[in-house]
Amino acid sequence: MTAPTPTSRPTSGPTAGHELLAGKVVVVTAAAGTGIGAATAERALAEGANVVISDHHERRLHETAARLGEAHGGDRVRAAVCDVTVEEQVQALLAGAAEAFGRVDVMVNNAGLGGTRSVLEMPDEEWHRVLDVTLNGTFRCTRAALRRMVEQGGGGVIVNNASVIGWRAQAGQAHYAAAKAGVMALTRCAAMDAAEHGIRINAVAPSLAMHPFLEKVTSAELLDELAAKEAFGRAAEPWEVANVIVFLASDYSSYLTGEVVSVSSQHP
Repeated sequence: MTAPTPTSRPTSGPTAGHELLAGKVVVVTAAAGTGIGAATAERALAEGANVVISDHHERRLHETAARLGEAHGGDRVRAAVCDVTVEEQVQALLAGAAEAFGRVDVMVNNAGLGGTRSVLEMPDEEWHRVLDVTLNGTFRCTRAALRRMVEQGGGGVIVNNASVIGWRAQAGQAHYAAAKAGVMALTRCAAMDAAEHGIRINAVAPSLAMHPFLEKVTSAELLDELAAKEAFGRAAEPWEVANVIVFLASDYSSYLTGEVVSVSSQHP
């Protein structure tokens, strides 16, 4: 692949793998479609992993699984419908992954829900929904993955998807910012709980990753404004965030735990 100039929007990422996750079993939430979750699943497959993808959008989930299976081998991909706000579904996701592939080595908590609303106008229901998906869902999946990894004898990696909005102030984002800041704090503290079991927990904090779903729920004007603030003058592509997630999931980051890695081109 010819390297793009920083300000151009690259059309594709690296395709060749280096066996960074060879033989590992990776579970990725919110992986339907073309966002960060799907890009992470694709990168993990390219790096030799078996992958279980989950989402609550059943049709898009199975379409994504079919696409990934066609590219990387259907026997290496499983799909499981999961709403991270429902404990029983989270438990079933981890149990199904272990049943399909024998164990769970990496958990990528990508599920999140955003929106734009002033605190002055925000109803309790919207506040609770964003926090339940984004923060509580990450907690539920982290807890379930940790328990399974400990039962397996220890070892493993959890990577959470936070956001630079957990550091930055932005109008209309109080619920999302509070949830993502919570994900950062959860990552740091859970890492201390998990260290004695040889399990590492880290997070990525993207600034702005462009994909079709984001373009549907956010105005073009706001996206252009946010992209213009980036040093490269553009948003990240989902695969550019996925590359960092896979690095954190691999043995190349063996001494990192409790860390939040900013995936952006401007300082928090």
